[in-house]
Amino acid sequence: MSDHSPGGGGSPPLLQLTNVSKSFGGIAALKDVDFTLEAGEIHGLVGENGAGKSTTMKIIAGVYHDYDGEMRVEGKPVHFRSARDALAAGIGMVHQELSVVPELTVAENVFLGVQPITKFGTVDWPRINAEASRLIGSLGLDIDPTTRMGSLPVGLQQLVELSRVLFSGARIIILDEPTSALSAPEVKRLFDVLRKIKGEGRGIVFISHFLDDVLEISDKITVFRNGKKVITEAASVLTKNDVISHMIGRGSVGMHMGESATLKGDDSKQVTLTAEHMSDGKYLHDVSLKLRSGEITGVYGFMGCGQVELARALFGKLKLKRGNITLDGKPLRFRSTAAARGAGIAFVPENRRMMLFRGEPVFKNISISILDRIHRLLLKPAAERKIAERHTADLQIRPPKPDMLLGSLSGGNQQKVALAKWLTHLPKVLILSEPTRGMDVGAKEDVIRIVKSLRDRGVAILVLSTEPETVLTLADRITVLRKGAVAEEFNTGLIHKADLLAAA
Repeated sequence: MSDHSPGGGGSPPLLQLTNVSKSFGGIAALKDVDFTLEAGEIHGLVGENGAGKSTTMKIIAGVYHDYDGEMRVEGKPVHFRSARDALAAGIGMVHQELSVVPELTVAENVFLGVQPITKFGTVDWPRINAEASRLIGSLGLDIDPTTRMGSLPVGLQQLVELSRVLFSGARIIILDEPTSALSAPEVKRLFDVLRKIKGEGRGIVFISHFLDDVLEISDKITVFRNGKKVITEAASVLTKNDVISHMIGRGSVGMHMGESATLKGDDSKQVTLTAEHMSDGKYLHDVSLKLRSGEITGVYGFMGCGQVELARALFGKLKLKRGNITLDGKPLRFRSTAAARGAGIAFVPENRRMMLFRGEPVFKNISISILDRIHRLLLKPAAERKIAERHTADLQIRPPKPDMLLGSLSGGNQQKVALAKWLTHLPKVLILSEPTRGMDVGAKEDVIRIVKSLRDRGVAILVLSTEPETVLTLADRITVLRKGAVAEEFNTGLIHKADLLAAA
């Protein structure tokens, strides 16, 4: 499964963390973490959202410098004060959100910010193109360095960014979700490159939710849970179920809220929206689903699985190359999001800032979606406040002050305001992307109560989340997406979080 060639010869590890701890506002994010990366090793790092993976990598990459414990690079103690310090020590990171500039050429992206200069003080373009071509070619890629970056597939863009990290001289390379947006052939190409880099004696930290990918490419795997390292083991002796068990805790399945659910999908309920064979040629591949009146359909998957694009397609924000969408049996061809709203579809995106006005009062944020129903010509603030006061009380928005600026509210209360927009005149379909992300327990419970009350009033609801607990707590039936395609559907019966993780 994996080819193993860990560093040896008695030399110190490339990277070593000992008893590293980090807290935010008195809350521990990491607790006495040990982690070792050898030369010539690909080390997989896995764990649920919030397990501590990102915090650890940001310490290594110099983003966080106020932590306890010790870090050593090639046996020497270090304590970076910035990402620049980490890079100078030979540590490079390729983030999930690529930092390439699509409008520039491949060569310009490789040398971004460090272009060689001629003796006349001008950019040495022939050298840039020649060096970029050599570097990219060393990774087994045949790309014209003068090609515009944005014209390349995402997989090749990712490899170009990787080449930039290699060009920096990095011996320790951190890859964050590198396969989330890649097709199978692109994953294979990436893995070929990583094995080549490993053979040069460099060390790679491979962070991913895609456990099959981690098991295939890694020499060792470390599992984090609740800010602690649970286990480090050779990948060759672990199965996917082993890794999942360590991630969620052995014997914990079904013991806590959101760890399991009994699904009660009811096929006798009226189908409100049908989507068939949706494909956009890039993120979605032959996705079909049905949303029923008075039912919550959950869509679960890891980041980059196509959830965001699915929501955008259903709300008219993403153009499809193939597929059909019908609402109440009538074909839909959205030309704009306004047309989607007019047809009775509401959308609360994962980024609340996209649909809320933080500099405006709460009551205006609630009434904005129904202004045309309240008045035709003149604004009627009194009517808007009356509606907002009712919803503020019903949804327990705190503080209960409709005239307060929205930006003064907590994230959970802002999410309640986002939902309140759709309570006066119910939509036929409500699409919720990450409805409880970043909230405390109390706010999550309030939002869950609100969403279920909308379902009980007959709204067809689609909940999309990368948090399995959210989907298990809310959904009547669940569809799992994996890399833009439907991986599995669960409609009735008992289901555990481990089932979702395995399917994704």
